[in-house]
Amino acid sequence: MPLELLREAGEKPTVDHVDRMVRCQLSVHEDGDHFGLLGDTGPYGTALWLRWSGTGEAEPVVLPDCPVAAPGPDGEGCCLFAGHATRHTWEDAPEGVSCTS
Repeated sequence: MPLELLREAGEKPTVDHVDRMVRCQLSVHEDGDHFGLLGDTGPYGTALWLRWSGTGEAEPVVLPDCPVAAPGPDGEGCCLFAGHATRHTWEDAPEGVSCTS
């Protein structure tokens, strides 16, 4: 993660920790932007993400949480952002593993 973006994300009043190693949280994909979670932004239903492309350009963005949950009465919610282009996190997670644990 570029140092200037690390500094900018750390200056957000609701972000208390930013990891220097950010990995794309989306399912494996070849095209399009990549998104790594930086932290909750404070307001309910949003999070701070780092968005980057193959060109090396990166920027922090605040995105609303994905509202989709797994089928069933105890369906786990998706840990990505609204409108993401790949599978929901509960579709890719190994049995018994939660993105919130």
